[in-house]
Amino acid sequence: MADRPQYKPLREDWQRALVVVAHPDDMEFGSAAAVARWTDQGKYVTYCLLTSGEAGIDGMDPGETRRVREAEQRESCRIVGVDEVEFLGLPDGVLEYGVALRREIAASIRRHRPDIVVTNNFRDTWDGAVALNQADHIATGKATLDAARDAGNRWIFSDQLTGDLQPWGGVVQVWAAGSPASRHAADTTETFERGVQSLRAHQAYIDGLGWEHFDPAEFLEGGARSAGQGLGAAFAATFEVFPLQWGAVDES
Repeated sequence: MADRPQYKPLREDWQRALVVVAHPDDMEFGSAAAVARWTDQGKYVTYCLLTSGEAGIDGMDPGETRRVREAEQRESCRIVGVDEVEFLGLPDGVLEYGVALRREIAASIRRHRPDIVVTNNFRDTWDGAVALNQADHIATGKATLDAARDAGNRWIFSDQLTGDLQPWGGVVQVWAAGSPASRHAADTTETFERGVQSLRAHQAYIDGLGWEHFDPAEFLEGGARSAGQGLGAAFAATFEVFPLQWGAVDES
């Protein structure tokens, strides 16, 4: 039997984080309890949603879906202690990795000036094998990693630098939640239930998927318990860490 992965704790010597994800619910399917841990520590976390998930409910008009899912995301964020949520209004389902997406994310990083940027898994799969990831997640994560560096270079997207918007080179690391290449984790034992409640807040989306017997607690517990065993805790959330500082080395 293969050894269970052993995770290192994420660094917690920071004060501000920006979560950049493609859709409402992306953090809630496994990582929102970690956000609750950080806000409980007095850290300030902001969410940047590239889309409003308007293509996510087949039986609902996209305009109405946008309204419903934005409201659900705001409530979900409230549960884990996040007050500031911005929606960029990009088109759901057809995000494309490239300069245009990097530009949007770099502007958000320059607005919010985080120490840590959190995004979703952008590997091809969720399990390192056959559980395929979704195109929007892959585009978002790759663009976020690049934009975290772009934001500090005044000669990249320099047209943004007017008024209070200035270069921001203070991002120390980018964390990809739920990556199959994760080597780090956050202990979510004390905040696991709030993570469950944050996923329950997306009830209209869950109903729209036709998941009649879906239980958020049951769904989240399996992954959180497995990750916790690798960290030495009851529950945990995993992250792949990308250091951005010059001369950084592998922390694994």
